[in-house]
Amino acid sequence: MTPAAWVQVMAAAGLVAAAAYLAWRRWWFFRDPQRTPPQTPGLVSPADGQVVYVRRVAPGEPVVTIKQGLAAMLTDLVGEEQREPRIVIGIFMSPFDVHYNRAPIDARVESIRRYPGQGGNVHMGPMHWRLLLRRPPYHENSTHIVRNERTVTRFRADYRGVDLPFYVVQIGAKTVNGIDSYVPVGGRVERGAKFGMIRIGSQVDLVMPLREAFEVLVAPGQRVRGGETVLVR
Repeated sequence: MTPAAWVQVMAAAGLVAAAAYLAWRRWWFFRDPQRTPPQTPGLVSPADGQVVYVRRVAPGEPVVTIKQGLAAMLTDLVGEEQREPRIVIGIFMSPFDVHYNRAPIDARVESIRRYPGQGGNVHMGPMHWRLLLRRPPYHENSTHIVRNERTVTRFRADYRGVDLPFYVVQIGAKTVNGIDSYVPVGGRVERGAKFGMIRIGSQVDLVMPLREAFEVLVAPGQRVRGGETVLVR
């Protein structure tokens, strides 16, 4: 191949790559497929992606140990002290997942709190690569869990005739360009309906009270679909 032909090939490849990026950034990332919650009862996933941890956590106990000397506590996730045991389910959303977030159950928004990153957002690369290579624990070395910008939405629902307060935590990636909330404080949202979005790379955690009657149906590494996959029943 002559130098001129090689230059033409490289230029064409660059144009294709640029077009693919623009198509992803302007269209594919913002796709909004219709989702239909299942007929079966339970809390559905707030996000598309892969489950990275499922934990039953007592107050004062780490949710996960990220690396030696660094653990994620409940207060790190939700920004509030917790006085009773919780179920915590973390979901990693790659740049190729649908990024709209959906209500796990019919609920009312009690509060929306936004927390800036601690010293700037960090990459979610360690978690992404561990998922690709299927190397649990998927949270290892993922400091974004405690460091990055987040929005914490506290919901309250009536589930099985019992009062159920719970949180959905939207954690931004290094490339985050905003965390959106569509439902105001005091507003109501139906199971599976959109309540927010994280723009460009993220993680979403569901934090809810631990009850003996609850059954967790997912495990780390499993793929879930927002508004459709039942996480807990």
